Amino acid sequence: MILEVEEEFIVGEDTFLDSVVPDSSHGVVFEDNLTTGYFYAIGKMPGQAILDAVHIYNVADVTDNDIPCNIKIAWTDDWQLASLLINNYCHAIFDFKNKVGYSRNAFPPSSGKWKTDNERTVLTDELIDKLLMGK
Repeated sequence: MILEVEEEFIVGEDTFLDSVVPDSSHGVVFEDNLTTGYFYAIGKMPGQAILDAVHIYNVADVTDNDIPCNIKIAWTDDWQLASLLINNYCHAIFDFKNKVGYSRNAFPPSSGKWKTDNERTVLTDELIDKLLMGK
């Protein structure tokens, strides 16, 4: 795994972190807009088109949201899987090869350029092992 971003942030504060693959056409963004946290898969085209988005949290539902958190964005060595970790807990993964996003609450339904008619799959520890160990 390649650790691309690591910072501290406070849930509910305006936060924007991005990680764009070097010499590539894709990347990811984490955003806390004061009410929700979302993780986005983006195309590095002009305007950074949103390929997909997954919900991470509602600020009002996070306990101890005044305590600083550690956030990491990590990629597999081939830059095809991007993971979002908060306090070392994996909340979401984007699979750029298969054009699919996973999150712990499987919300919202697939959207953006990766939109499919299938339901979004819940990110479980077993799925994380399968995705990361299968590489």
